[in-house]
Amino acid sequence: MYDKNEVMKFLDSENRVKNYPRKRKKKIDVLGYLIEKFQENREYTEQEVNEVLGKYHTFNDVCFLRRELVDIGYLNRRRDGSMYWKRQKEIKHEE
Repeated sequence: MYDKNEVMKFLDSENRVKNYPRKRKKKIDVLGYLIEKFQENREYTEQEVNEVLGKYHTFNDVCFLRRELVDIGYLNRRRDGSMYWKRQKEIKHEE
């Protein structure tokens, strides 16, 4: 789903994302890394999504990362934003 070698450039020694890439392909790689932290077939509240993301990045912007995961299609959510879940089918992204 993502280029592990590329993602490593954005991780600290504890495997947390230390900064967010500017280029789209690299963003998709980092988001692919983050979405793997979520379980299949499980719904998450917004707070639970924030807690998972909070464990895996250092720049303190879970809202931004949550929106990026939804916008790219890795996370789905109810219209009211009350529940989130990992998308089941892999998405093909144009580079």
